[in-house]
Order: sequence, then structure tokens, then C-alpha cells
Amino acid sequence: MAWVFLAVAIVFEIAFALGTNATKGFTRLWPSVFTLLAAAGGIFTLSQALRTLDVGVGYTIWTGIGSIGTVVFGAVLYKEKITLPKVLSFAAIIAGAVTLKLAAGA
Repeated sequence: MAWVFLAVAIVFEIAFALGTNATKGFTRLWPSVFTLLAAAGGIFTLSQALRTLDVGVGYTIWTGIGSIGTVVFGAVLYKEKITLPKVLSFAAIIAGAVTLKLAAGA
């Protein structure tokens, strides 16, 4: 169940990051409300996941996969470019998260 909570927390993290851009500095009401709710949802579901998962593993996966999702959806929604250095960084984040999970299980 912890992994389900973590997956939901990642979705909230991506929504929070993308929503923050849409608030235009928290000057737009509904994007701001959405962003604050996404932040609260992400923190709550992450806290539920961390009841079982090691904090180092859970938090790293939450931020890492959330970052990747934010860049991918930022490219789709905001027409941001995905460059080779970004792709290599994604690979490093994924490799680090997998290594942390394997190390935690050892």
C-alpha cells in the first residue's frame, strides 16, 4: 500500500509543480487554489507512504520521479524543450532511485 500512496504523491507533486507555473506568482485564484491543494495532497500521501518506506528511498523517488514528470508534462503543456542533457539527467535520477531501493532492500 505504501507504493500506491507514493504513486499518488508523485501525481500530486507533478500537479503542484505545473500548477505553480500556472498561478503566475499566485496572482490567479483558481490555479493558486489547485496548486495549494495539490501540495497538501502530495505531502499527506507522501507521509502515508513513509509510514512503511525508508524516508531516504520514499523522498528521493517522490522528488526524482516528480521532477521527471514535471519536465515531461512541462514540455507537453508549456512547450518546454527536452534536450539531451535533460534526458541524461532523467536516466541518472532513475538509476539513483533504483539503486537506493536496492540498497534499502539489502
